[in-house]
Amino acid sequence: MSAAEDRFWSELPLGPGVVGLARDRNGVVALAKPDGVLSHPNQTGDEARSLLRTGYADVEECYIWVAPGGVERRLWLVNRLDRATSGVILAATDGELAQAMRLQFRDKQIRKVYTALVFGAPKHPCETWKDHLKIEKTGGRIRTAAGTGHIPAESLMTLVRSGGSQRRLSLLRLEPRTGRSHQLRVQCARRGLPIVGDTTYGDFKANRDFARLNGVRRMFLHSLETSFSYEFAGRRNEFAARAPLPPEFETI
Repeated sequence: MSAAEDRFWSELPLGPGVVGLARDRNGVVALAKPDGVLSHPNQTGDEARSLLRTGYADVEECYIWVAPGGVERRLWLVNRLDRATSGVILAATDGELAQAMRLQFRDKQIRKVYTALVFGAPKHPCETWKDHLKIEKTGGRIRTAAGTGHIPAESLMTLVRSGGSQRRLSLLRLEPRTGRSHQLRVQCARRGLPIVGDTTYGDFKANRDFARLNGVRRMFLHSLETSFSYEFAGRRNEFAARAPLPPEFETI
């Protein structure tokens, strides 16, 4: 990395609790987003609680800021996570590269692994979940339902461990093979395994009891790993990043 590149990364106006995980010579970067932080500002005033503490261009899908010395900087967002979801999120310093990576997400060429803490226990230690979803977007809000739509969704579920004294809890490894809005949250809930802290598709009473007993209020869904291959500047590149599991997931 050149001194100019190092300066670019050191001057990133990172949001609250956001840390860098990995970056490569082409300008691909993985950041670890805490729960409660926005992937990008949705309205004026959101900058202070977003991935970067600066303005965002919706059409270009990039953050824009002025670095010391008056130089304009840009960082293109590649994917997004729900505000309540923590973990790996990708960005790039080149707009064309970012767009190519977004197409890889669309075409399921990027491998993502999530960890979820759920109420209950799966019937089998490893299952392939297949559903048809209905996704509605109104007023800036997304609602997804399983079993009533025509959008295919598939995920691989692996049980990591199960236990808990008050109500049985399970830690799951989830690998989505499709990338639908709220896919994992809905697929878990459909199988009687609501994600702890999910205030849309979860078990609201169980959420309140869990928060009271454990003193933690968040949705227990974490983007653990992301990896992919890509072509850029006539060269094949490999990229991988892992965001450590937050300590509150060690409840069981």
